[in-house]
Amino acid sequence: MIVLVAIFVLISLAKPAAAQTQYHLNQEWVKIWINRDGTIDLFYNISITLDSGNTISRVDVGQPQSDFEIGEAFDQFGNALSASDESSGSDYKVRVTLFSPLTPGQTVWFTLTTNVAGMIYEDEMNPGYVGMQIKPTWWEQATVDNLRVSIVLPLGVTTGMVRTSVDWDNTFPDVDNRLAVYWERSNLVPNQQFTFGVAFPQEYVDSYVAAPSWWQRYGFVLGVLGVIIVGIVGLALVVRKKPYLVPKVSMETLGVRRGLTAVEASYLLDMKPTMIVTEILYSLLQKRAVWVESATPSLKLKIMEAFQKGSEAAQRGELRYYEIDALDAIQGDGTLDEEKLAQAIVFLRHTVEEKLRGYCRKDTVDYYKSVVAKAWEQVEQAGTPELASKAYDEQLLWLFMDPNYKARTGSAFRDRAFEPSPLWFWYWYGYRQYHPRPTYDPNIGAPAQAGKPPTIPGADFANNIASAVEKTSNNFVVSLEKFANAIVPAPAASKASHEPARHGASCVCACAACACACACVSCACACAGGGVG
Repeated sequence: MIVLVAIFVLISLAKPAAAQTQYHLNQEWVKIWINRDGTIDLFYNISITLDSGNTISRVDVGQPQSDFEIGEAFDQFGNALSASDESSGSDYKVRVTLFSPLTPGQTVWFTLTTNVAGMIYEDEMNPGYVGMQIKPTWWEQATVDNLRVSIVLPLGVTTGMVRTSVDWDNTFPDVDNRLAVYWERSNLVPNQQFTFGVAFPQEYVDSYVAAPSWWQRYGFVLGVLGVIIVGIVGLALVVRKKPYLVPKVSMETLGVRRGLTAVEASYLLDMKPTMIVTEILYSLLQKRAVWVESATPSLKLKIMEAFQKGSEAAQRGELRYYEIDALDAIQGDGTLDEEKLAQAIVFLRHTVEEKLRGYCRKDTVDYYKSVVAKAWEQVEQAGTPELASKAYDEQLLWLFMDPNYKARTGSAFRDRAFEPSPLWFWYWYGYRQYHPRPTYDPNIGAPAQAGKPPTIPGADFANNIASAVEKTSNNFVVSLEKFANAIVPAPAASKASHEPARHGASCVCACAACACACACVSCACACAGGGVG
């Protein structure tokens, strides 16, 4: 059992909820990064719908203790929200004031970032380990559609080192290839509560709170002498307590940030959000996770059985965080939820920016441009049509990042035909939906029995793939304007300092929460239920 409890998130709206006020949470997402210095960065993503009753104008986001610093808060329209420290006594909280009051029938989601010190504690049950425990906020009068919890562990911690209080739903590499542990719960009823705990070897942090000594636990039985001893021991603990390290501003001295996926690099190379979503779709098609039922006037997708929730969790675990977010944006009728897609793009952007911390952006951009160039070299220098076609399939997402991919595709296959495989979902989607005269109809359900498809003239293939990508980019949502408006603008270059306030708090009990998108996940935890006002 992890006895180092971190109670960190009490999300409650500022005023007591009136009896007639009815609301629910669409999502309660928070993400925790455990820092080397023993602090944690908290990223909250909260969506609330007011069903009826009084307006909601502000939200109080609880903090585990007084030693926290506020970063920034934004709503889904990019409005910077006022966030202030409204702590009183032992009630520590950040008040987020909405840009405009929430009226019945309206939904708002916002993000908040804080940094909190003193959250990691010694694990008495696992010698040599430290950890924290998270308890997502519960809501006494509201349901929660989706609760996501993700903790990003310090660099170097591997799956075999991690101890958890309950089995995780997934693990995945997150920022800078750090391991993230993820839980997700759906359809929470009012007042439903969950607790999650994680522990890891203590050498991966420089500062943590030591477990209480025997004297602290039992010194009271010694009477007056015990009081004196406890005082002495308390003084000794203060003297020997490891100091917190002040978070440093990262300088661009680490050179190139390698290891980004093609989709992540597409954001770095300034591809339009619509094209990034198109890349995610092609990535899902490559993994045979979705199929396109129709393409006009907007896309209608079908999630393949092995990747549906509850059917093959292991296969969903093979997907990247942005691919899972895209699947979750597919509605019951196969259309795409514009706002959820926008949130996926925002989280992808946030993740890439975190991965770039400390690295040279210019050198990294140049590096990924060279990756795109090398991908084209593999296609163009392939000795046979079969090898060129295979290289095109393997490098597909990188090739799309070249603004001249249509012309280069035509050039690469000018003197040779394209030889598709029956297994290439991405190709058969475009061929069947956009080819003016399709002559082959593969068995998508069992491609291995579909037989060898015919070769395609190079010019024909180049025109078809370019048309498919362009039309997909224009048709994947019903309202491009709604999608664009839901994307929160990138934060300004100057960001708030995350140096802890150092108020000397020593609370050893706090609820924790986290969010991550895979992993856009989040959760909030609290010593009391949430409410609205």
